[in-house]
Amino acid sequence: MRVGMICPYSLGVWGGVQAQVLGLARQMRSAGVRVQVLAPCDGLPPEPWVTPLGNSMPYAQNGSIAPIAPDAAAQLRTLAACWDERFDVLHLHEPLAPGPTMTALLVKPVPLVGTFHAAGSIASYRWGRPVVRRMAGRLDLRVAVSAEAAGLARHSLGGRYDILFNGIDVEAFASPPPEHEIETDGPTVFFLGRHEPRKGLEVLLDSLSRLPPDIRIWVGSDGPDTERLRSLHDDDRIEWLGRMPEHEKIARLRAADVFCVPALGGESFGIVLLEAMAAGTPVVASDLEAFRLVARDGRDATLFPTGDADALAKALLAAIDRSEQVEERVASGRERASGFGLDALAEAYLARYERVLA
Repeated sequence: MRVGMICPYSLGVWGGVQAQVLGLARQMRSAGVRVQVLAPCDGLPPEPWVTPLGNSMPYAQNGSIAPIAPDAAAQLRTLAACWDERFDVLHLHEPLAPGPTMTALLVKPVPLVGTFHAAGSIASYRWGRPVVRRMAGRLDLRVAVSAEAAGLARHSLGGRYDILFNGIDVEAFASPPPEHEIETDGPTVFFLGRHEPRKGLEVLLDSLSRLPPDIRIWVGSDGPDTERLRSLHDDDRIEWLGRMPEHEKIARLRAADVFCVPALGGESFGIVLLEAMAAGTPVVASDLEAFRLVARDGRDATLFPTGDADALAKALLAAIDRSEQVEERVASGRERASGFGLDALAEAYLARYERVLA
């Protein structure tokens, strides 16, 4: 089977959809499936089996900035790749995002499987409902990564959706190479996410004034709010790390005393919670429905009232204390994360490819 997997978002920018596309493709290729990923890249492609479609441009969507490629050149490259590679099936992630996935949906050279990742609100779903409903109807099979993502798609587009939760490479987080280990200088809280309002970084930084002076915060990634937040929170306890390779992300997850996910909303699935749980790190996260699907409050992680900096500070202190109760949550979190492996997800998708081909 020859599978084309199309991502509308640049693989040169960190994001949950991009990570799922690359992880799923790697897993399938390791199982002997011929997978080629097509995506914008903004630089060199991250893998030799990625076909770059050009650079991206920022596009505001669902309280975030998505790096998409709606230009004509990217669409022509998409069509050329589909023609040259002779795929048996195309797997479109966010099939209605402007750019390569929508182009493949319009042309439909082979059977199409579409995965819907977004939750919250999509403006094009509201204002262009008749059009997007017709376009979604060109999919041979629809998948959503959570009940929230399925609910948004079903309300706006109609249709039926298989729910397949996102997956992680459990072993990579549980047992990374020792040469990538990182040491900390004291109690450390790790944040990783795009610096934009809905990710809640400002809530975490506000909580720092309520924490003891020996607690440090690692802030990973970057975004449109980076400079504003750095100017507002000029504190030596904050280390701004910027973007980082996967091996460093895993090393910092394992080295940190707590992984914090203070998102304010618009999340469809808490994949980063699973990664931290697999790494054996206590998790403190907002009490969002998408996160409750992944981590059970008080069993696998601590969920605090969304946007409450006081409650967040208390939860962080309790997690750093590493009491027996916290250790039990870490053990439970490891077990919980083990059920979300990419190997099982890849098998589930392969079964669905076979279904649409039949």
